[in-house]
Amino acid sequence: MVVRAHVFISGRVQGVFFRAYTQRQAKALGLSGWVRNVSNEKLQMKNDKLIAFTGVEAVFEGEKSSVNEMIAWCWDGSPSAEVTDVAVVWEKPSGSSTFEIKR
Repeated sequence: MVVRAHVFISGRVQGVFFRAYTQRQAKALGLSGWVRNVSNEKLQMKNDKLIAFTGVEAVFEGEKSSVNEMIAWCWDGSPSAEVTDVAVVWEKPSGSSTFEIKR
């Protein structure tokens, strides 16, 4: 079953190669999607609530077991990262086929 997770990772996750490690791990698990740094950006959640977020934002799409493994991996991330929270919003899969680092 293909699923899509929109993930928000908080903590010391910028400047520690988190995006590069995330891309490598996602590709190893056969996932598509993207990852990017976010700095104090207002994000609108599905319940229309606006939140200010700083950290790493990612989308993982693929087999449910692989997406769940990727979400669990996010709690560790890159070797120098210090993750304090991983929030997940489940979305409808889009059919993407690549994994990229957004700038």
